[in-house]
Amino acid sequence: MNPLIKFFRVKIYTAVFLLLVIMVIGVLGFRIMSDYSWIDSFYMTVITITTVGFGEVQPLDDNAKIFTIFLILASVIILGYAITVITEYILSKNDFEELKQRKMQKKIDNLSNHIIICGYGRNGKQAAKKLLAYKKPFVVIEKDKDIIDKFQSEMVPFVQGNANEDDILLLAGIDRANTLISALPNDADNLFVVLSARQINTSMNIISRASQETSYQKLKLAGANNVILPDRIGGDHMASLVVVPDLIEFIDNLAIVGKSNINIEEIAVEKLYNAANIKTIRDLDLRQKTGCTVIGFKDANGEYIVNPEADLKLVPNSKIIVLGRPEQIQNLNSLYDIS
Repeated sequence: MNPLIKFFRVKIYTAVFLLLVIMVIGVLGFRIMSDYSWIDSFYMTVITITTVGFGEVQPLDDNAKIFTIFLILASVIILGYAITVITEYILSKNDFEELKQRKMQKKIDNLSNHIIICGYGRNGKQAAKKLLAYKKPFVVIEKDKDIIDKFQSEMVPFVQGNANEDDILLLAGIDRANTLISALPNDADNLFVVLSARQINTSMNIISRASQETSYQKLKLAGANNVILPDRIGGDHMASLVVVPDLIEFIDNLAIVGKSNINIEEIAVEKLYNAANIKTIRDLDLRQKTGCTVIGFKDANGEYIVNPEADLKLVPNSKIIVLGRPEQIQNLNSLYDIS
């Protein structure tokens, strides 16, 4: 909690305590000095503290009048203090929220080659969790303020607004972003986001969620590089657990859940050129150096080769995919700057 907000909350608690004290003193004073009933004593205390000007329950004697005068003076001071504290708290909270938002926006403005997640529902949260595990910079666009208040942090920056609007996309740095993930629950909204994003940034990678299979081709035509249908993937995965359960369990064990549990890694060929004599997969000698095994190759045209030959040439704009235990992957990371 912000120290300033905490300070004002202490002052509010103090003001409430003083109000309760003056209320108790007033009730007891009228009860003892004027022999009022408890209800009449409470009534007299309230109209005295609030200075509404109603008449007394019954005429007061001199002692009761003096007591009432001091009660009014004390209550005016305490009520004034309470109103001042509450007003300052409301203003400071608004100022703090505005300051926090400006600070967050400044951080977003400094990002480049980052990822934008549209929608922080179930799929958006899973995407954010994965990106956090890989320490990839990202921004979330979410229109529900309650969700933002609950999940916003230094690690999960938010832009509040509708991802369909160009201004909101620009606040998230769409013109500087590397990838956009549209994880909104409505296919029509995802389609509009993809169209808008592709119009602003023609070179970025766009991944969109789809609920209906009929939306797949529309999203591809709108500019999405990849379209994911979570329901179809989930059903296929469950069926595969029946048909080839051991294979699926093995693949699940390769799932990447964080840097400490990485089993598979992809490396851009350009990051391997730290030695002039590296021209082929054999020249890397990863098995000997790190214990990892090269299991795939993606060429510059996006074509994949499974279990590539050792003599395969490492051409620019291509990638290799390696398999290894977590400690072997760590050795790989220490050998090459993979981030």
